[in-house]
Amino acid sequence: MSISKYEVFLKVVELGSLTKAADALGFTQSGISHTISSLENQFGFPLLIRNRSGIKLTVNGEQVLQPIREILKWNEQLKQEVAHIHGLEVGTLTIGTFTSVSVHWLPGMIKQFRADYPQIEFKLMEGDYREIEHWIETGVIDCGFISLPTRDHFDVFPLKKDRMLGIVSKDHPLSGQPYLSFSQMVNEDFIIPKEGSDYDVRRVLDKAGMKPNVKFSAGDDYAIIAMVEKGLGISILPEMVLQGRNHNVTLLELEERSFRSLGIAVNSMKYASPAAKRFVKHVQSWVEPKS
Repeated sequence: MSISKYEVFLKVVELGSLTKAADALGFTQSGISHTISSLENQFGFPLLIRNRSGIKLTVNGEQVLQPIREILKWNEQLKQEVAHIHGLEVGTLTIGTFTSVSVHWLPGMIKQFRADYPQIEFKLMEGDYREIEHWIETGVIDCGFISLPTRDHFDVFPLKKDRMLGIVSKDHPLSGQPYLSFSQMVNEDFIIPKEGSDYDVRRVLDKAGMKPNVKFSAGDDYAIIAMVEKGLGISILPEMVLQGRNHNVTLLELEERSFRSLGIAVNSMKYASPAAKRFVKHVQSWVEPKS
């Protein structure tokens, strides 16, 4: 069966729309529809349910999704291995990332990496820690940045400890304090990252045995900062998130110094693509002098 049909099917599932997949792949919508129908005919069962809100997988479609991902993953690895034998460095690298890494690390990492391997293409998928772990496990991405600890069966490479800081608005009574104590935080409205992105903050709070008065939950770090700026509550965020921008907030050391541990993970280095192996080593050397 044609690999290209699998690629079309996966793109439709990824984007949730035949029209969006057609735009992304440079096909007509009818061409995408014909490819999916052809694949369904070859398999002998429907793969997608089409309705006004878009598409979703049938039960049988769910069952074949992961094997198709594996086939495409190994096909990409085969192409990279053949290119490597010929002395060429080509391929596509799919990376799982989150906001602070995307903003502060990846531009420099990728620019330097492409200076040595200009034919490697990058695809970035941004999500929370839980999503990135799932993408690594299911083979959706080649490697992903994560907060440690993570799943035991991953191959994980620690990169840097990132300090956790309290943030309050500039005009908040606590902004003049030398540090933010947990006893002070109990009486304040608290803004916490959404579930899946809250591991680092939860570790700090759990270690202190504290249950904050959570008033808001937000999925974006910079949305949390904006809410703190407006006096809607206080929060705790990693130092990397707070770097490089002029926020109208006060940063406070925590009563007990706390850190998040950042790393990069692959499902298995033994079976990782040549491009993924090179990139993981590159990331380690790029971060090391900045630690």
